Amino acid sequence: MGSEGLPAVTIHVTGFKKFHGVAENPTETIVSNLKEYMKKKGMPKGMVLGSCSVLEAAGQGGVSPLYQILQSAINSKDSESSSPGRIIWLHLGVNSGATRFAIEHQAVNEATFRCPDEMGWKPQKVPIIPSDGGISRVRETTLPVEEITKSLAKKEQNGTKSLFVHVPLFLTIDEDTQMQFAASLLEISILGVLFLPSVL
Repeated sequence: MGSEGLPAVTIHVTGFKKFHGVAENPTETIVSNLKEYMKKKGMPKGMVLGSCSVLEAAGQGGVSPLYQILQSAINSKDSESSSPGRIIWLHLGVNSGATRFAIEHQAVNEATFRCPDEMGWKPQKVPIIPSDGGISRVRETTLPVEEITKSLAKKEQNGTKSLFVHVPLFLTIDEDTQMQFAASLLEISILGVLFLPSVL
């Protein structure tokens, strides 16, 4: 079954600004340039690139803006995607010690920082989102990470899909290669939702 007649899939992307030890965060550059890059490359059929937002690399300073972005996207009447099950959140972060891309399986609700964030916060073993449970609370992506290059087809409980990807510094993998990777990740995400609608 093709994508004819199906509502578009909207992908919202977030990245982060600089932080201690990372003067230039590649995710800020990728996210800031992604709409223009995709316009030049050509947007895949059936995909809408929603918000592309860069957040402060600060635990407490990043949560409120992220909630505002999420709420704005949910309430948006301008979105070409009318179905909440056809939204993907792609979150990019940097791992300064990485030599390759890392698609994360899970997130842990624990803030333990080796140095203060950009707002001076240096938590040790505290929940990032207290209302989401304690520090042992784990959220796993429902997207099939092992098969990400084949399809992104598994359904999340609320119909919204989310994925977090760590990227290396530009010194390790250059900006052009990282932009190509981000574009490919968008294309793979959209294919998994469009061509496997029975799991939605």
